[in-house]
Amino acid sequence: MSESSDKLRTFSRREPVNGRQPRRVPKAEPKRVRVPNQNRAVAEAPAANRFNNNIVPPAIASGGGRTRQGLVMPSAVKPIPKTKAPMPQSRPNHVKVKTVRVQKQPMTKIGRKVSRKTRLKPMARAILYAVRLLIVGVGIGAIVGTVLSVLDPATRIAPTSTPSNTTNPGQTQSKSQPSNPTALYLSQELIPLKNSVQELAAASPNLTPGVFLVDLDTGGYVDINAANGLPAASTIKIPILVAFFQDVDAGKIRLDEMLTMQQEMIAGGSGQFQYKPAGTQYPALEVATKMITISDNTATNILIARLGGIAALNERFRSWGLTTTVIRNQLPDLPGTNTTSPKELGSLMAMVSQGNLVSMRSRDQILDIMRRTQRDNLLPAGLGAGARVYHKTGDIGTVLADAGLIDTPTGKRYVVAVMVQRPNNDPRAEKLISSISRAAYQQFIQSEPTPSNTTSTVPPTGYPSPVNNSPVPNIPVTGYPTPVLNPQYYPPR
Repeated sequence: MSESSDKLRTFSRREPVNGRQPRRVPKAEPKRVRVPNQNRAVAEAPAANRFNNNIVPPAIASGGGRTRQGLVMPSAVKPIPKTKAPMPQSRPNHVKVKTVRVQKQPMTKIGRKVSRKTRLKPMARAILYAVRLLIVGVGIGAIVGTVLSVLDPATRIAPTSTPSNTTNPGQTQSKSQPSNPTALYLSQELIPLKNSVQELAAASPNLTPGVFLVDLDTGGYVDINAANGLPAASTIKIPILVAFFQDVDAGKIRLDEMLTMQQEMIAGGSGQFQYKPAGTQYPALEVATKMITISDNTATNILIARLGGIAALNERFRSWGLTTTVIRNQLPDLPGTNTTSPKELGSLMAMVSQGNLVSMRSRDQILDIMRRTQRDNLLPAGLGAGARVYHKTGDIGTVLADAGLIDTPTGKRYVVAVMVQRPNNDPRAEKLISSISRAAYQQFIQSEPTPSNTTSTVPPTGYPSPVNNSPVPNIPVTGYPTPVLNPQYYPPR
């Protein structure tokens, strides 16, 4: 009994103990059944004897002393006492080993999902490539369609079918203004007339004239210092008037719109509006008319504000091709900071006459307003009976100027712009301008008349009188009272 008990105790000491690492668990089971060779021989001998007598050896559990029912323990074998509790404590190790193995199962599932995604990648890439090709195809189609629409002859003919400068008297231009007006046509310089003008200038020392004359029928011209920028004085009101009627054509302003005179717009010098209180309202057509006919400075400032201000007007002048015509201050500009040149004033009048900047209806109203300019001792003083002049004067201490459009009784039309730099208020400048006007008039009335306009007293293009075509008949365009001449603006003769 003692020997068998010692063998069983030796066998039980081979069992795994607590604290064994999980990685050594697989090797613990084979070691648990190992016994020394001597003990194995002794233990196998009774079992063999019992086996020969048809007695099955009992199964000994590794963790306790339970025996299977129906088996008889040999008398020589003593059961393992139940007090040996450390044996069951080894089972948590086995449980931990099993939990570790269970935790590895999600890793295999994740691996399977990753592998499925990898298997789906080619299909996703194919769909992505198809979408990209579709987007690129739509973009190329849009670009090609745009190019074809631009190159389509039908769209290219449309803009050119309506030229900016039309010669049909019965047709009225559209309200849209050309961005690049047609340049003034110049053919050859009129040498005899140029010599006459130079002789007149040489006879007046200390006076420097700038002269620009153009025959609108033949393109013959005279250019004497015409491109030099000079103080504009009140001739700056000519481009302001053209800009006003441009906005009338575009529907941005109405001729019967009431304009309010603000305190900062009131200016001295020439004009009648300065004697009215601030807040007085005037029709837009009346403001534009007084700006030209009596050279009202306050009316000019009202229009400058209504047309968007100085910067907006200068930008519009540049769009017409005028580079030296610039507004820098409100009127009156006695220091002469506002500038222009005889060539730009003459070119502007020629463009207005040809209808390049405004509609023909607005052109007729511009000419009608300029025809009623009250001061007539400059260009009009050199004209003969039956001539008609549409002009605007400018007068400050250092510069005297007059620019306009002239119709002769023979049907000849020409533009003339003369600006004379002078000593302060030198009266000889007035005589020089009237003498140049007389020389030009004599030259042009000797030219062959235009056959279609020999008997016409209206502008030679044959358009009806601008008074009859006024878009606002209830606003009078004539009958303004005779202005009171201001000595500061009009020097004594």
